[in-house]
Parts: sequence; structure tokens; C-alpha cells
Amino acid sequence: MNNSTLSYYDQNAIDFTNSTMQADLSAQYAIFMKYLKPGSRILDLGCGSGRDSKYFIDHEYTVEAIDGSLELCRIASIFLGQPVKRLLFEDIEYIEQFEAVWASASLLHVRKDVLPEILIKLCKALKPDGIIYMSFKYGSFSGERNGRWFTDLTEQDLVEIIESTGCLRILEIHVSNDTRPGRSDEKWLNVLLEK
Repeated sequence: MNNSTLSYYDQNAIDFTNSTMQADLSAQYAIFMKYLKPGSRILDLGCGSGRDSKYFIDHEYTVEAIDGSLELCRIASIFLGQPVKRLLFEDIEYIEQFEAVWASASLLHVRKDVLPEILIKLCKALKPDGIIYMSFKYGSFSGERNGRWFTDLTEQDLVEIIESTGCLRILEIHVSNDTRPGRSDEKWLNVLLEK
């Protein structure tokens, strides 16, 4: 993740939290959780406000929440009542510690050419047969937008990236609409992967 994206989240952490806290991800949660056993250990990758971590904790999963933004880590730690680790995606070194990785709207800040390398790190972090959920804005744009780096993906882009990792396979892909107010015309590419 580039420095301008991290700076954006540090400087806009409160506004970002307020604008995303009420987003309805119930459909995505349900798809993700149907692959999990009770008590599964989840890595929330780029946890932001901690909204999704809280949902999983409330459903009796064990969650390790990480984010690259120091300010979002602070906000999420208070919200969750547990420490949130500041960790950049490229610095992940977990080995077979998680049944699942939840990467909602976080890996979209990684350059397309770097995504396979990060996904391989996540693959190593998973236990055998572990799963990854991730979401990207739908499209073919790559570059700076609104002060942050974005990598938008289509199904074809996604398939090529996953195949290049050599360690993950696609379980499900679906396109959804943004649930935030005034954003219903924005589309998201949602994917579930298995190690």
C-alpha cells in the first residue's frame, strides 16, 4: 500500500469510520461464514473501523485485526476492546495460523502487479483448506482516486491473478451493489478463495 493511501486513512480516520460503520454486509458475511467452523480464527486484513471484526467476534469467532493506518488501529482497538496490530500487507509473516482471512475492501489498495505476492503471503497464513474473502471495486481502473490508490478488477483480471499464485482456487465470485447511501450505482467484485 502506498504512503498517500496510508496518509489518507490517518488523516480521515474519523470521517471514514462514520461513513462506513453502518454499511450492510450481511450477504457477504453469510457467504463467508458458511465455510467456517464454530470458533474459527479469522485474520481481518485492513480492518478499518473494526466493524467486521466486531460482527465476527459477536458470532464467537476469534479475530486478529490488523490495519496499516495507525489512526484506524487506534479507533478499532477502542471499538473492539482488544489490540489491533499496525501491520502492512507486505510485512505479513504468519504461518498456518488462521482458518480464514477477511479482506473486505482492503486489497483494492494494492497494485495489481503486487497482488499475487500478497495473496501468497495470505495463503501461507492459512491452515490447510483455509478460505479468503476479498472484495474490489468492479472495473479496470488502476491508479490514484480521491487521495488513495485503487486497483479495480473484473472477473477475468481476478482469475489471472489467482492462477498466478499457484496456491489458491476460486470457490465463488459474485458482483454486488454498494450498500452505502448514495453509492448504489457502484459495483463490487466479491470472491471466496480456498487454499
